[in-house]
Amino acid sequence: MRVTKRRAMVVFGLALLMLALMAGTAWAGVDPSTGFDPKGATAKGIGEVAGSLNLLWIVIGAVLVIFMQAGFALVETGFCRSKHAAHVVTTNFAIFGLGFVAFFLIGFPIMFSNFSYGGYFGLDTALSPDRLIGFGDWTFLWGRTGFGLSGAAYSAPVAAFFLYMVAFMDTTATIPTGSMAERWKFKSFVVWGLFCGALYYPIFGGWTWGGGWLSQLGNNLKLGFGYVDFAGSGIVHATGGVAALAGALVLGPRIGKYGPDGKPRALSAHSIPMAFLGTFILLFGWFGFNAASTFAATDIRFAVVAVNTAIAGAFGAVIGMFWAWKRLGKPDPGMCANGMLAGLVAITAPCAFVQPWAAAVIGIVASVIVIESIFFWEKKRVDDPVGAISVHGVGGLLGVLFVGIFSDGRYGAGWNLTDTTGTSGKGVTGILYDFELGIKQLGSQAIGCLVIIFVMGGIAYAFFKIQNALTKGGIRSDEADEIAGLDRPEMGVLAYDNLQIREIDVVGIDPSEDRVLVSAGDSPDPSIGR
Repeated sequence: MRVTKRRAMVVFGLALLMLALMAGTAWAGVDPSTGFDPKGATAKGIGEVAGSLNLLWIVIGAVLVIFMQAGFALVETGFCRSKHAAHVVTTNFAIFGLGFVAFFLIGFPIMFSNFSYGGYFGLDTALSPDRLIGFGDWTFLWGRTGFGLSGAAYSAPVAAFFLYMVAFMDTTATIPTGSMAERWKFKSFVVWGLFCGALYYPIFGGWTWGGGWLSQLGNNLKLGFGYVDFAGSGIVHATGGVAALAGALVLGPRIGKYGPDGKPRALSAHSIPMAFLGTFILLFGWFGFNAASTFAATDIRFAVVAVNTAIAGAFGAVIGMFWAWKRLGKPDPGMCANGMLAGLVAITAPCAFVQPWAAAVIGIVASVIVIESIFFWEKKRVDDPVGAISVHGVGGLLGVLFVGIFSDGRYGAGWNLTDTTGTSGKGVTGILYDFELGIKQLGSQAIGCLVIIFVMGGIAYAFFKIQNALTKGGIRSDEADEIAGLDRPEMGVLAYDNLQIREIDVVGIDPSEDRVLVSAGDSPDPSIGR
């Protein structure tokens, strides 16, 4: 008992001493002999802690987004056939390194040379304000210094920002690996990975997140706050989606995808559980994708962002299930997964600007439209094994437009360093809350969509067409390799050592033509159904 009292007295005495020291510091003025200002030092210390916290927030967000690469790998590999599994999963693995290297050496300074985000974690002018191409206030391309994070780019804030942004770039780069799966030469894929990281993604990224001409439509043309895309529905997903469409058009459909009558066949996924596991991983990583895009843990709006993200994904999954049930007669697992992903993609641009009810509506609308888009492209003989064109391309464009419809004006004042005169202090606002401001914002969003479709889509299509013309035999795998499976011809290994799995066409086939598709080694005619 005495020991306990003695300890209590010691603790009480130490507490009094600490209070005395703190009071002395709080009331002290500037020491004339040293010039030391205790109040300033305390404020500086708090600021440094906040800056460090925000840096940590960015790095954690980057790690979550990088982990999404595992989700993409599992989704795409699961939805593809077993004989191509090693090839598909390797493209998803390799794209991380390919895009990363190109973005590190070339793409990052092109995209962000004039980017400024002071007040969060010390990232002011990241690299250099020098422009390669620009006319007055219309900037089209940055980047003369900072390649390889050298010079002014060698700092902790810029390094953290780079890590976060390179994860976003890799998401764009990996999207075509889904639409072009099972028939894309690996060496041709490698060139795409480097091109995307070095130029394709940084060009549009610089026009938007990098302070370029699309972001400044608010200042130059008085169109709201310019192009607004909080976490990348357009910048990341739609640009990847139009590239996925371009690549699928150049490659053409897989052997056996369409019957003699032109009807599409379902080339069965080899592992639905694998695809669902990948979908859950993507959902988990998406919180880093969206919530960490506040760039600051001190910006508590991240809580609203995270909740909106979950709401849109959940409603997308449920509506996807019921809509597929209505259209196909059964709750197709692939459509359930793509319904969730559609909601997640569509909420990515407006997630910080909309209310929870709007997030639910966004998930519902995106899920239905994306599923219908999958059916549409299939009928048009555009073969997309995983639905990447619809989920990322169509879903991403919807997300961009939803900013100009559902944003409630409570967040984003001064976005893109826009002059807010005449906005009554409102943030990003959609037509449902202020038609005059909203229609201007929707105009900026629509311009962004048109640029993604025609400019970025055109660049991607030209890239694949030129590459196809310059590559011996084209960018598509040899017919015999595609029939046998790309694993051994392209990768030198099989994903599974017991590749005797039957693949059955169950959708879109006339019953009189229904047949069992077997691996090339089991079939007397290896071209059947391939």
